[in-house]
Amino acid sequence: MRVVSEATDPEFREIIARNVAKVQSQLPDSVRLIAVTKKHTIAETQAVVDAGVMDLGENHVQDLIKKKLEIKGDIHWHFIGHLQTNKVKYLIGEVAMIHSVSSLKLLKKIEQESAKKNLVTNILLQFNLAEEATKSGFSANELTKATEEVARLSHINLRGLMCMGPMTENSDEIHKIFGQLKEMYDKIKITYQNGENQIDCLSMGMTNDYPIAIAEGATCVRVGRKIFQCEE
Repeated sequence: MRVVSEATDPEFREIIARNVAKVQSQLPDSVRLIAVTKKHTIAETQAVVDAGVMDLGENHVQDLIKKKLEIKGDIHWHFIGHLQTNKVKYLIGEVAMIHSVSSLKLLKKIEQESAKKNLVTNILLQFNLAEEATKSGFSANELTKATEEVARLSHINLRGLMCMGPMTENSDEIHKIFGQLKEMYDKIKITYQNGENQIDCLSMGMTNDYPIAIAEGATCVRVGRKIFQCEE
């Protein structure tokens, strides 16, 4: 399977537009597409925006900041990668949402840096429900502890939960993990701040498993490879 970087302009623009349309046709109106543009060029990323996707996800702080300066459009930038505490200060005020808040230490750092700029930062709590060593995130039994901590922080706005699907081709296992996060999401929509909250984002599902995530109630899917691949 080729990727668009191996194609020529304007061929790659046509490929991206076609792929975006195909993915969007599979999404209910209630599900937002976040195009994952990591490792793709400015031109390729601009082509995604020109195809109508205004929510872009980046995994690296430096790449997000650079692209934000160069990409044209009314874009909502999402940070979706592993975030080191020493990089937090560069994101505050630059993103619509940080999806990958995976520890209490990171929560406190985001609060600290947001307070310095007198801003409120939208975040999602990331959970590692499959308990895979290669992934970051809270465990399921830390839900109450994490949400109680967020509630004490005045410069952070909790918008929902995020996870990555397990490293398996077993669809039943993927359904199980996404279904579990949906149950947790439904719980905090009722209990967090006594239901007086802005929780509206359940971010789960990528290229390999976003149809399962949608079936289990995702409101945001993070799709990259399917947007940038050339079908043979």
